[in-house]
Amino acid sequence: MCENCGKEVTIYYERCRPNARVPEYAHENDAGMDIRSAVKLRIEPGQTVVIPTGIRVAIPNGYEIQVRPRSGISLKTPLRVSNSPGTIDAGYRDEIGIIVTNTSNFNYGTFNLNDKGNEQGIYIIEAGDKVAQLVLQKVPKAKMIEVDTVSKIGQDRGGGFGSTGID
Repeated sequence: MCENCGKEVTIYYERCRPNARVPEYAHENDAGMDIRSAVKLRIEPGQTVVIPTGIRVAIPNGYEIQVRPRSGISLKTPLRVSNSPGTIDAGYRDEIGIIVTNTSNFNYGTFNLNDKGNEQGIYIIEAGDKVAQLVLQKVPKAKMIEVDTVSKIGQDRGGGFGSTGID
């Protein structure tokens, strides 16, 4: 049985911009809450911007909020959440900003999030557009202990970075 299923964790929030909308789950069983832009902005090809959300949060100690891309934006536009997943720590109290890069190589016009053809060009984000999702995660603290060799602790799988081959 799921240990945390059905349990809610209270997150206090503050609106710090007039167009801010509270993050919300679209469906009952969703893991991520949609978060929206609080401003209109333009993202040129190759440009990285921070999209202001107008929301500040107070996350309980022992938790983080991860900022993740929305699958539809990743599939249907060249916009990418640049530091995915981003981490909002429990002690952070400033406005949540979503770092987004327009990976377009060409400028074939101006588009918005309703244009679903993965078009290369300038993208206009409107205030109220869903730009990312937030996932609450419990975060245990790590205790670091120095040893002579870690290969004798647990199981050593014998490599990484392609060690299992390509087929």
